[in-house]
Amino acid sequence: MAATNMKSIDEKIARQVVRPRPAESHKGTFGRVLLIGGNKQYGGAIIMAAEAAVSAGAGLTTVATDPVNFTALHARLPEAAAIDYSADSLKDQLASANVILCGPGLGTDELAWRILDLVCRSAEPDQAVVFDASALDLLSQRPDLLKEMRAGELVLTPHQMEWQRLSGIKIADQGDRANQEALERLFSAGMKNVILVLKAHRTRVYDLTGEIYRNSAGNPGMATGGMGDTLAGITAAFIGQFGQRLSSVLAAVYCHSKAGDDLYESSYLVRPTQLSAYMPRLMKRLSTC
Repeated sequence: MAATNMKSIDEKIARQVVRPRPAESHKGTFGRVLLIGGNKQYGGAIIMAAEAAVSAGAGLTTVATDPVNFTALHARLPEAAAIDYSADSLKDQLASANVILCGPGLGTDELAWRILDLVCRSAEPDQAVVFDASALDLLSQRPDLLKEMRAGELVLTPHQMEWQRLSGIKIADQGDRANQEALERLFSAGMKNVILVLKAHRTRVYDLTGEIYRNSAGNPGMATGGMGDTLAGITAAFIGQFGQRLSSVLAAVYCHSKAGDDLYESSYLVRPTQLSAYMPRLMKRLSTC
């Protein structure tokens, strides 16, 4: 893929997406986001993703997780509801969500496999699905599950090692042409609304039309555990409130990094939870002319 085909992910894109909220609106107007993950060991991952989703504007946020995480989630984020991700009620929550984020802290045990299989089989054409973290590791062992999905929009958010496992491309060989060809191999010919967010020093975004975008923001202070979970949560929230379209994902990528850049100006490092707390102010600024 020629470098001349690459477009920049910048503030202009974010301003086109992040608009003032309409006066006639309610919480359902801004999306029903379901986040699935957080086993006994990695509950923090799904809590950070949920905090990011709420802070980035999701209207209704529900977290399906191991019950051991309920107390910490409610104490940290009373705005989010919580359900047991091993219970039958997960099926009902999947059916009612606009956006499903699966993977942060999910793990790779038998229960994780059952949950992933349920998500892949349940997603409908009017829903968007974001796969991150553990879900990507599981899919690298069963990529055929991707071809069976009926979701209206599917977003993958791997870092380079997760993409290596899923695509088979070594990190050193993850050039644009190779990444684009791997994305096309992973999906059936009928699926068009698929987006790859490949996280790196300058995150790149690919879709099945051949478009490639390079993020213009980001800094080394963001190299902190949980930053990817936070991006996944912001992405889910943006899709929920701004629609199933590439520009919503691009705006999420930019706002995540721009928030990090603003905080990095006065801090040696940027914690994911600090970034989430800053998101409403950044979005307010971007939404005003």
